[in-house]
Formats: sequence, C-alpha cells, structure tokens
Amino acid sequence: MPKAKVALTVDAELLDRVDELVSRHHFKNRSQAVESALAEKLARLARTRLAEECAKLDPVEERRLADEGPGASRWPPVDASEEELARVLDGLMELVG
Repeated sequence: MPKAKVALTVDAELLDRVDELVSRHHFKNRSQAVESALAEKLARLARTRLAEECAKLDPVEERRLADEGPGASRWPPVDASEEELARVLDGLMELVG
C-alpha cells in the first residue's frame, strides 16, 4: 500500500515514550510506532462499533429466531393443492420471462 507523509503535533511526553519504545527496538522508528498505534486504534473503533450495534439487538427476539432455525419461514403456511401451487409457479415464471 502506498504511504503518505503527514506532519503531526504530539505532546512532548508522549513523544518521549514513543522514542523509548524505538530505542528498545519495539519499533524501527517513530513512523512505524505511530502507524501501528493508529492502525490498532482504528481496529478497536471498528470492534466497538460492532459491539454497539449488537447491543441494539433484542436478545429475546434473537433467541426466538435462532430457535426457529435457518429454514423457518416467516410466512404463514399456505393451504393449497399441489396443482394450485404449480399454476402459481408457472404464472410467476411467465412474468419473469
């Protein structure tokens, strides 16, 4: 992936901590340290958003849907003969061409 240069204003104490990590060979340089921290923060924000969206789900409704299973229909059963269903299906096939 192409890289772009940016200018940052960073608290001096924070920069000292980054420089310490670079001197201990946790990172090759400041840029790698900042890039790593930024990538980690963005990943964490993405997980937080997923957690926030999951929190909006209704656990009772989700359990009910899970208990129905993947093949469960949300439509009521149709009381029709096989011939009637075949005619409906043929009509639909004609509509879609």
